[in-house]
Amino acid sequence: MDLSSILNPAIIDLSVEGTTKDEVLRNLAQVLLRNGYIDDVEQFVSDIYEREAEGPTGMGEGISIPHGKSTAAKKIGIAIGRTLNPIRWESSMEDDGWQESTLVFLFCVFVDTEFASNHLMLLSQLAGKLGNEARLARLHQCQTPDEIIAAILAEDEELESVDSKEEIMDLDLDF
Repeated sequence: MDLSSILNPAIIDLSVEGTTKDEVLRNLAQVLLRNGYIDDVEQFVSDIYEREAEGPTGMGEGISIPHGKSTAAKKIGIAIGRTLNPIRWESSMEDDGWQESTLVFLFCVFVDTEFASNHLMLLSQLAGKLGNEARLARLHQCQTPDEIIAAILAEDEELESVDSKEEIMDLDLDF
């Protein structure tokens, strides 16, 4: 399984409303519900918070990657949201433990025997893509869901020349 097989413009919202992490998670969960990825918003958000309690998912550079397995999930996907307002999000990347997030990658992964391998593989692929400064700049500027997908899937050499980011994102991959 790779990113190209699970990215779907229908679950990308470039104007997510909300002023808190909870509002943003619930609004993105609604997008997943409307598109058949989950069958219960409350259960899904609860499952995400269960994982969030284990460690921060703010990855720096205005990006957060909430993830975890959920019994409410019916299809694997990543809801992507760009918020209208910066959202205060827990982060191990910042000295005070918080960051302002504007781009959220909400993993939707169901509980099954292949959960760990699918989840880790997708997280690893996404983290590798997000370690490129030119890609990050492009993601923050994209105007359509299709542009978001193209920016994520673009090869590094297709992006504008910017020095590669040396810092590795801490994904807190404990399950």
